[in-house]
Amino acid sequence: MLNTFSSVRQYLKFDLTRVVIDNIVFKLHYRWTFVILLVATLLITSRQYIGEHIQCLSDGVVSPVINTFCFFTPTFTVVRDQNQTAYKPGSEPPGIGAFDPEKDKIKRHAYYQWVPFVLFFQALCFYIPHFLWKSWEGGRIKALVFGLRMVGLTRYLKNDSLRIGKLNIPSMAEAEERVKDIRRTMIDRMRLNQSWGAHLVFAEVLNLVNLLLQITWTNRFLGGQFLTLGPHALKNRWSDELSVLDLVFPKITKCKFHKFGDSGSIQVHDALCVMALNIMNEKIYTILWFWYAFLLVVTVLGLLWRIFTLCFYRNVTFTRWSLYWAKPGQLDEKELSAVIDKCNFSNWMFLFFLRSNLSEFLFKKVIYHLASEFPNPDHDNDINAYREAPPTPAKNRYPDISSLDTIDSPLLHLQHNSPPAQGPSTSDMAKLPV
Repeated sequence: MLNTFSSVRQYLKFDLTRVVIDNIVFKLHYRWTFVILLVATLLITSRQYIGEHIQCLSDGVVSPVINTFCFFTPTFTVVRDQNQTAYKPGSEPPGIGAFDPEKDKIKRHAYYQWVPFVLFFQALCFYIPHFLWKSWEGGRIKALVFGLRMVGLTRYLKNDSLRIGKLNIPSMAEAEERVKDIRRTMIDRMRLNQSWGAHLVFAEVLNLVNLLLQITWTNRFLGGQFLTLGPHALKNRWSDELSVLDLVFPKITKCKFHKFGDSGSIQVHDALCVMALNIMNEKIYTILWFWYAFLLVVTVLGLLWRIFTLCFYRNVTFTRWSLYWAKPGQLDEKELSAVIDKCNFSNWMFLFFLRSNLSEFLFKKVIYHLASEFPNPDHDNDINAYREAPPTPAKNRYPDISSLDTIDSPLLHLQHNSPPAQGPSTSDMAKLPV
């Protein structure tokens, strides 16, 4: 059994070095839903759990022949025997009674031939938005933060670096150099790249669109019974009524096999087929109904959160709590305000994912260096502003020097109040001794 699912084990690994470029809602689509659909595909195609997919009983026809024929051609059930009035608990399964081909309506079942292909295709569809976002993101976050997950220990190593397995702990000098790289990259992004956040929002909307498409496609694939499958399955689970699972996934069906008799005339064989495959199909699609319902709610909430970030990303309090939610830690509010005042939404999201991948120790350094690139204009050139500003009764940042005398500040009075020095006159030169 473990060998059967070894192919999906790589998607469930917990990797400390993995760089975060999306949120938990995104992961539910391209990782968990993708894995669930792959596991379902493996279960359907594996015979060791359910045996032969179909076993048909018919007189005069060899079993392997009738089994193969009825699996490749649609089996059917009689609609007249698939209602609550005709069904009695403990009686024969619904839909296999006697029927008149000219009067009775039948329901053909051919979906079971396509179930593994449909499940695998849906798994690929859930991975496409992640693939697109990963290509648009271009590995920028990973290039900046790779190897810095454990940089919080750098303060204890100082001038030494340390490597433990796949984890690399850089020295203080290496960490400072990486912080400068991140600062330069952020400055360049603010000037050049404006579409990064738009691509992320588009990929998240694409997740919702894809989910709605898969729900609609599954409903059509199962003959319009999927949208209400979950509630009806729970309702019928504890009652004696005819279960919707027996209608959508019949366990016993009918099959017509035609062959030539000894005299050359066509003989019709009415075969009874046990659909062991539908035992697994009903469990898979019932689980998928509840998973899709949960995923739809979470995805809508995730998009509402994204709209909230679009509206309030310039708010310092909102940003501080958002970054704390990404990874707990305290940040200087003034430095953070100086940075986000210069950010658009793409830059804000870039900072958010930097915070998700960096320790508090390193992210504080990043914010400090970025804040130094965006000084507060009210405090630029404080000395010049003080000299040029008219005197006001308000309290100044610097002491008043107008009342200082020559003893307190001789150099200032000499520079600003003394007349320019003059050389001796011609008459004075004449009085000098020869």
